[in-house]
Amino acid sequence: MAELNIIEAIRDTLASEMERDERVMVLGLDVGRLGGVFRATEGLLDRFGSDRVVNTPLAEASIVGSALGLALSGMIPVAEIQFLGFTHQAMHQMGQQLGRYRFRSRGRFPVQVTVRAPMGGGVKTPEFHPDAIEAQFVQTPGLKIVCPSTPADAAGMLRTAIRDPDPVLFLEPERMYRLGRQEVPEGEHLTPFGKVRIAREGKHCTLVAWSAAVELCTRACDALAAEGIECTLVDLRSLVPLDIEGLVASVVRTGRCVVVHEAPVSAGFGAEVVATLVEEAFYDLDAPIARVGAWDTPFPPGSLEGWYLPSVDRVVKAVRKTVAA
Repeated sequence: MAELNIIEAIRDTLASEMERDERVMVLGLDVGRLGGVFRATEGLLDRFGSDRVVNTPLAEASIVGSALGLALSGMIPVAEIQFLGFTHQAMHQMGQQLGRYRFRSRGRFPVQVTVRAPMGGGVKTPEFHPDAIEAQFVQTPGLKIVCPSTPADAAGMLRTAIRDPDPVLFLEPERMYRLGRQEVPEGEHLTPFGKVRIAREGKHCTLVAWSAAVELCTRACDALAAEGIECTLVDLRSLVPLDIEGLVASVVRTGRCVVVHEAPVSAGFGAEVVATLVEEAFYDLDAPIARVGAWDTPFPPGSLEGWYLPSVDRVVKAVRKTVAA
């Protein structure tokens, strides 16, 4: 195994898939000589040439629309959108075109497209850059949506996404790109969609999170363990498809649950998690399910991120209240 951070795992997987299949290509703003804003495509231009590593204008709708056309022509494009918040400029291409094309063509034309985009705060980026709007795409049938939180899952899920015949929105935890290294299996490492990862086992409460919130919950679990409260931490990894069976099983074991995400609480994907658990595990719950998320305001300037985003203290308080209920 190699020890990589998330950005290195993504870069190595892109290179590996481009080497394996000459139809795989990348496109997006500055993905060529610059190597992308976070250097996820660094070195690919020299290795694979400008026909397969294509710089685009700053036009998200054109990037996604071009990826759709390339896929219909037989290529396997991996489109990079610099920040998930920018996909608002491509909503009509993501939902009305990319997500519906197989349905519209009655199954004749699957669209093998991966759209990569970092999301989340914690690095004091400007307005529109840190927005966590993943729930908006869950309302877009036809798209698969995955959110790895570790280097191994970043590699395994990106490889799975590129090989999937349907379009995949691949969301990357921006602040965790270079936050430590972990072992990543080499070779044909594939992580299936629709399967939760149990990041930690505990008997008192289940924490459910995805993307960078998993790392936040890990720190909260450490703080709670010092108080004698042991938590199970469920990393959803895949929002669409959702592993309902694995999610429910983890919550049933503890009888209590706190859902944590970076998006505003109202109508965030946490609401879907709560609704699912109420439908599937209501009689196994010993307390109301709590949610910890961002406040229902626009994302503030970087100096206020610590107030706006979920914190270890807020998660710990939510778990204490749930366990005491």
